[in-house]
Amino acid sequence: MGWDNFTIEDYRDEPTIDENDVGKQEYEVEVDVHFTVKYKVLAKDKTDLSDKTIYVGGADLSFKDDNLDNIYDLKVKNWGTDNHKESITYREVIAKKSRFEAKDYKLTEEVMEKAGEMGFLGVNVPEKYGGMGMGFVATMLVCEYMSSGSGSVSTAFGAHTGIGTMPILFYGTEEQKKKYLPKLSSGEWFGCYCLTEPNAGSDANSGKTTAELTADKKHYKINGQKMWISNAGFAKLFIVFARIENDKNITAFIVEKEENNGIVLGEEEKKLGIRASSTRQVFFNDTTIPVENMLGKRGEGFKIAVNSLNVGRIKLGAACIDSERRAITAAIQYANDRKQFNTSISEFGAIKYKIAEMATNAYVNEAACYRAAKDIENQIENLMSENYSEQDAELKALEEFAIECSIIKVATSEDMQLCADEGIQIFGGMGFSEETPMEAAWRDARIARIYEGTNEINRMVSIGMLLKKAMKKNIDISNPTKAVFKEIIGLPSFSFKSKDYSILFTEEKIMLKNLKKVFLMINGFAVKKFGKDLDKHQQTIMALSDILIEIYMAESGILRSEKNAKRFGEEDYKIQIDISKLYLYNAVDIISKVCKQIIISISIGSKQKMLLKGLRKFTKYKNYPDIIGIRNNIAEKIKNENKYCF
Repeated sequence: MGWDNFTIEDYRDEPTIDENDVGKQEYEVEVDVHFTVKYKVLAKDKTDLSDKTIYVGGADLSFKDDNLDNIYDLKVKNWGTDNHKESITYREVIAKKSRFEAKDYKLTEEVMEKAGEMGFLGVNVPEKYGGMGMGFVATMLVCEYMSSGSGSVSTAFGAHTGIGTMPILFYGTEEQKKKYLPKLSSGEWFGCYCLTEPNAGSDANSGKTTAELTADKKHYKINGQKMWISNAGFAKLFIVFARIENDKNITAFIVEKEENNGIVLGEEEKKLGIRASSTRQVFFNDTTIPVENMLGKRGEGFKIAVNSLNVGRIKLGAACIDSERRAITAAIQYANDRKQFNTSISEFGAIKYKIAEMATNAYVNEAACYRAAKDIENQIENLMSENYSEQDAELKALEEFAIECSIIKVATSEDMQLCADEGIQIFGGMGFSEETPMEAAWRDARIARIYEGTNEINRMVSIGMLLKKAMKKNIDISNPTKAVFKEIIGLPSFSFKSKDYSILFTEEKIMLKNLKKVFLMINGFAVKKFGKDLDKHQQTIMALSDILIEIYMAESGILRSEKNAKRFGEEDYKIQIDISKLYLYNAVDIISKVCKQIIISISIGSKQKMLLKGLRKFTKYKNYPDIIGIRNNIAEKIKNENKYCF
């Protein structure tokens, strides 16, 4: 990522083509989920596709055998229409909301079994291991839709397909992959991830669980306690992290749940939300496993844990997207129906404000998620062309885009919480009642800011990874930083270069470029002031992360709207253009606030004046947008459509 440009194209609307494979034919399918993607799906014959239905991306996508040729069309119906009631999410999850809220853990297990039967649990697993072998973008789409109906199902699905399966795919031996991945892909077995301990949460490498080699050197005995283990109640396979002797780092193991092998489960945790997600403590008492069940190498456990979380973080972003859409649709439908003072409350400016801001965040979150997902998918393909295996390529690609994964996790989880909160407010007293969907949505959303690494940890990790890349010379932020300070302290330019602000997003692109200068300015000063002790100044790091997040998200929204406006016309995309402008305006406000706090806290005198001067210079619009008018335009569109419609 070049920091002088700091741009990544929005690929969401681009065609995605899978590589050819020996002995298989190409079946072309077309998907239209707020965008259009053409896939060439590889299969041994069309029967692999004809009887399957894929529900993804807020839509019901069905393979239909239109003729005897190798052509399959995925017919799309938006979930907000009456047709959405035919979908698995509505039929098996939303329609059974009361049972999930009553802690029907068995129901969650049943939904997971059905997902396995339909192939959803193995979407990202190669065909040779019993999966569907689909690309990264496709796996995001499936995750998005499967996660939207209930936080309980979302957690179970994410824990199984992500951290419960990916460690074996990424780090397992060929024998381990052949033995376990088909069972995990089909839903014959369910997986869980045993990392957290009572005294080892964010500091995961400090865990006390031990693995001791037996006298015959054929087995390990595992002893210890794990907590907050999702899917523990029905899992057959446990990814367990334990320490061998006095090793600096923990080691990962594959543990099968067997009778009389020292595995004891605690009671189901009583949680704020995700009530039907099985969450238990797991106790290992001389649990014996064969030595060949070590996952990866000795001492690689922490590395495995961290890298496995990258995929969990970006897919958590996908899990939040359709939940935001559903919350917005429910809110506007209620607002249109609810009358006060003989007027639908959707006509009131205070409600329009909320609807517009909710929709803006949802739209940009979607853009950022699939921007990053396509970047990852492209990098996987590039690495495979360099003779990396598919699994090694995916792992390396996720490592390279770990910053984006953290950014998306933080942004989407916080926006989903805000969306549900504002939804409750629009519903008023009814929003506080279990009879309406908002209170459960709010409770379910709350966990997203905690698991897959707390948002505070992810904020600090993103800056830490960026600086590490800079130190290794993988990216250049030093020279752009010097250029920024030279610009601040240099004489003002009196040369006049006219800008054509009638061209779409001219103003916004200038602002984005300047916001990147703000980051470089604050980051450069902080690094120079604190040096190697920067990690001790967490509030400064958190502020830097907020700047980074807002830049990436705002740029994603603008790139998405610009691309589609060029393809379909600005008039047809004027609301989406307004959305992108609104998000950027809000981003400038957030960045200005956090930067001012940091500047006045870590600098004094002339240096402080210099930094404040730079902040004012780089956050000033030439032509300010009509923010109230923009919000009204966005809200009117959603009000008239009676649903989230972007």
